[in-house]
Amino acid sequence: MLPRVEPSKRTIAEYEPIAPTELIAEIKKLAAPLRGLRVIHLNATPKGGGVAEMLQTLVSLQNDVGLKAEWYVIPPNPDFFVVTKKIHNTFQGKKHSLTNQEKQLYIEHNKKIAELMDDIRADVWVVHDPQPMAAIEYLRTRPAMVSRIHIDTSTPHGPTLSFLERYMKQYDRVVFSLPEFVPKDFDLKRVVIFNPAIDPLSPKNKALPPRAADTILEGFGINILNPLAVQVSRFDPWKDPMGVIDAYYLAKNKIPDLQLMLVGLALAQDDPEADKIFKKVQKHAKGDPDIFLFSDIAQIGPMSNDLFVNAVQVGADVVIQKSTREGFGLVVTEAMWKGRPVIGGNVGGIRVQIEHGKSGFLVNSSGEAAGHMVELLENRILRRKMGRAAKERARKHFLLPRLLRDYLKMLTELKG
Repeated sequence: MLPRVEPSKRTIAEYEPIAPTELIAEIKKLAAPLRGLRVIHLNATPKGGGVAEMLQTLVSLQNDVGLKAEWYVIPPNPDFFVVTKKIHNTFQGKKHSLTNQEKQLYIEHNKKIAELMDDIRADVWVVHDPQPMAAIEYLRTRPAMVSRIHIDTSTPHGPTLSFLERYMKQYDRVVFSLPEFVPKDFDLKRVVIFNPAIDPLSPKNKALPPRAADTILEGFGINILNPLAVQVSRFDPWKDPMGVIDAYYLAKNKIPDLQLMLVGLALAQDDPEADKIFKKVQKHAKGDPDIFLFSDIAQIGPMSNDLFVNAVQVGADVVIQKSTREGFGLVVTEAMWKGRPVIGGNVGGIRVQIEHGKSGFLVNSSGEAAGHMVELLENRILRRKMGRAAKERARKHFLLPRLLRDYLKMLTELKG
């Protein structure tokens, strides 16, 4: 049996004070003809990363509006996750060809996943990211099938794309976050585009008084009287933590008391590279006492990851997300929702979220990131103005009710 995940308990009524009124009305109208539709979500891990965070609320809301939604994860397999991490990296553009042995391991585990999927009755399967993508070929019975790809596939490594396209082309719909992520010559009739979203009512994103955030940060050695820059991301080359440290050192030349936090608490089961990257980051930080690195969940003791991240984002003066590839980057929306301007890499889904010069800044180098850090830290009025614009942009475009609406539209098409 596939491991089943119990989502959080949410109702659409809870979001009525936050989401646009017309959006709530549209959701209720779309949901009525879909009552009783069995929608099963499948992904790699129950916690850690944006996919699991979205599913926590999305599945609950789908049930609340009348669908019969469930969430399952694939059986964990360390060797399989080593291979799928390579697939993830090469799908995002890293030049590395999978060996025949790695491909075979991927296929064999997907055959096992398919056997377990066959035991579950579904009207629609939503299969998230490449890990379980190949299972479609080995199912005995096929309901409607949706592949939801969350990563940046704008410049995939050719051999990996060729390997995965065989499976992608078997799905009834393939959902990407941006049009530029769609592979060349792909059947556009089966392509759906919609952005991810955050849950504004989750413990990570609900309102936290600044004083409470400061108290938490002080407990970890942060001087709340000095400026603080933050990046919250797993320790991954695509998140460019080295480039963030370089930007910090450049900005520190003008703001000597600047502090930096890099927060990437390892929660996901499917990221075997994180510890190796963290050690490189640790070395690059050169023991600077104003750089605070968090990679181990044990570092925050009994405190929950969600509360810690919430406090870090609320307590930050500037939030950074200097990715060099990014499917979307929910941490950008999280910080925007908290009224923080974000300095983000000029790539992928970050470009969709940040309006350059209005709700944050898009950058192409550590030098540019450092310049905007200094600009924001030296200008409190600008920082607050951009923070207000960021929060409103998040409210209108990147909250969970909008994502629920997008899924309902797609399911209506599939049912039709």
